[in-house]
Amino acid sequence: MRILVVEDQAKMAQFLKKGLNEIGYSVDIAETGASAESFASSCEYDLVILDIGLPDQSGLDTARHLRRDGYEGPLLMLTALSTTKDKIRGLDAGADDYLTKPYSFEELNARIRALLRRKNNSHQVSNSKLTFSDLEMDLIQRTVIRSGQEINLTAKEFALLEYFMRNPKRPLGRVNIAEHVWDIHFDSESNVIDVYVNLLRKKIDSPFSKKLIHTVVGIGYVLKDDEKNS
Repeated sequence: MRILVVEDQAKMAQFLKKGLNEIGYSVDIAETGASAESFASSCEYDLVILDIGLPDQSGLDTARHLRRDGYEGPLLMLTALSTTKDKIRGLDAGADDYLTKPYSFEELNARIRALLRRKNNSHQVSNSKLTFSDLEMDLIQRTVIRSGQEINLTAKEFALLEYFMRNPKRPLGRVNIAEHVWDIHFDSESNVIDVYVNLLRKKIDSPFSKKLIHTVVGIGYVLKDDEKNS
C-alpha cells in the first residue's frame, strides 16, 4: 500500500517513512502543500497523512485542494491543535480522521489500519484480516497462513501480497503494483516486480496444489482461485 506523508519537518518525515517502510508500506514525502497536490495528481495513493502546519499553505487548504482535485482515499490529519473546534475544521476540510500531537507510532499505525479497513469494507476484510480462498492475512500480527500453515514473508513480500488480497480477481499491471508497493523512486525499467512475484509464488503457491497467483499475459498478475497453473 502506498502512503503520501505531507510533513515539512524533515526529522519527523523520515521517522514516519522509516517506521511505515518497516511494516510494509511504500511512502512518499511531500514537504509543502503544493508538492502534495502535485504528487497526488500524478500518483495513486491508498492514504494521505497530512500535517496541518505547512510552510506554503494550511493543511486545511491542502486537504480541500486534494478533495477538489479528485483524491477520494483516506486522509489522516496530524496537528498540535486539539480543541473540538479545530477537529471539526479538519473534518470539514476533508479529513477522515484527526490525530493530535504528540502521538505514539502504534496509535498512528492503528488509525491507518482502521482507515484502510473502512476504505476496503467488503467481504474480503474482517476485523483487520484479509482472506482469500484458503489464504489468511492478519494485518495486526503481520502473519500469513495458508491451509493452516504459517508462511514467513519479508516486509516487501507482505506488502505485495496485501495489495493482491485487497484486489482479488482483478488483473494488476506492473505499473499499478509499482505505484502501490514501491515508492516514487521506483525504476520502471527494472524487473524487480517479477522477481518479487516469483519469490512470493515460491512461498504462497509452490507448496500447494492449487495456485492463487497467476500471470496475465501482456498485463501483469492476478490473484484468483483457479485450479489451473499459470
